Amino acid sequence: MNSRATLCVNEKGHLTIGGCDCIELARSFGTPLYVFDEDYIRGMMRIYRDTIANEYGDGLVLYASKAFSCEAMYAIAKQEKIGADVVSGGELYTAMQAGFPAEKICMHGNNKLPREIEYALDCGIGYFAVDDPTEADLLDRECEKRGTVQNVLLRINPGVEAHTHKFVQTATPDSKFGFSVTSGAAEAMTKHLLGKRHLRLRGFHCHIGSQIFEKQSFCVAAEKCLAFMADMKKKLSFEADTLNLGGGFGIWYTDEDEKFTFDGYAAYLRALIGAVKTGCAKYGLKAPKLMIEPGRSIVGEAGITLYTVGAIKEIPGLRKYVAIDGGMFDNPRFCLYESKYTALLAGRANEQPTEFVSIAGKCCESGDLIGVNMALPRAERGEILAVLSTGAYNYSMASNYNRNPIPPAVLVKDGKADYIVKPQSYEDLVRNDALPARLR
Repeated sequence: MNSRATLCVNEKGHLTIGGCDCIELARSFGTPLYVFDEDYIRGMMRIYRDTIANEYGDGLVLYASKAFSCEAMYAIAKQEKIGADVVSGGELYTAMQAGFPAEKICMHGNNKLPREIEYALDCGIGYFAVDDPTEADLLDRECEKRGTVQNVLLRINPGVEAHTHKFVQTATPDSKFGFSVTSGAAEAMTKHLLGKRHLRLRGFHCHIGSQIFEKQSFCVAAEKCLAFMADMKKKLSFEADTLNLGGGFGIWYTDEDEKFTFDGYAAYLRALIGAVKTGCAKYGLKAPKLMIEPGRSIVGEAGITLYTVGAIKEIPGLRKYVAIDGGMFDNPRFCLYESKYTALLAGRANEQPTEFVSIAGKCCESGDLIGVNMALPRAERGEILAVLSTGAYNYSMASNYNRNPIPPAVLVKDGKADYIVKPQSYEDLVRNDALPARLR
């Protein structure tokens, strides 16, 4: 366990988070239950915000909403004076409902829908990250109707292959995201945007992937982006004043991963800032406004999921299944990426594992697993099982598969727990169903 002051084991041997006993949380709110540590979320936002301010100067941290989006997250980000990136009309609407400042929002997406573009313009967001020529045309026309000029960034693909799962690499030569620097597509798109009367190209955006631990990939991406900026200054007389280097910092899921403190993430960012400063000096560029978009690293380790153990089935010579009351409907990441997690029994959190098991969900799918070969003490029906580091991309990817309700989420701080996502009821599951008259 990557323990900390707000994630530890108490004198009873119970797992605690945010000063709350996980056994009591399960008793009060039921399971499955997403639990989020407010102090950890704020701490990560602050370390990124303050490191940029102290080590660089002009910059903006944008919380990557896709990791976990709800009104409470935007309320925290607003209080911590950072921005947000959104990738859909739904994420933007959620931010607006929370009173988030639109000027601190950047909208991403490789296929923004016309209604999403119109809504974002009506909200007055700060930036669009343009990822398609026809998107630029549509955006320019909509701005002309409103008599406005919109700040945009161009998403470029620097061709950096980060060391991570192939499904979360986003800057390889074959990617749906961005315009290739090496092929000339990025230069052509820069010219296209500079020709738009109602769009103001401020600079460039890149994102090389997710769950990346080695700093060098980020530094190489920064250098390649700055080289491209210098090339555009020379060829097109355009000097960008903004550089958004995305996110992708890795987090701890199992002991195969590095364990970082807040200072460890500050070191990541200092390395990136150093690469930007070096590149600017090398290419004779003015230091641009620096944006980053951390999501997983802000909320991933802040979250855990609590389950109740149900059926236990052992197949001699093959494996042992420990079933829980959740599954792929609240955490599909093992099914998608074979993602690894750490689990423990919340009421016996100090006990050493005695066996390796597969944690199975309750869905009608053979592949409905949270993990395989997971080390646990011998579990019993009715015990509370905690899966760690589930704050990012679990609730975000959750579904009602098999008509299972998506679990609620609570925010914990100083021993107090509050809903930030309320429980779904069976009534919620059928709320939007429609029964034609001929079927009644």
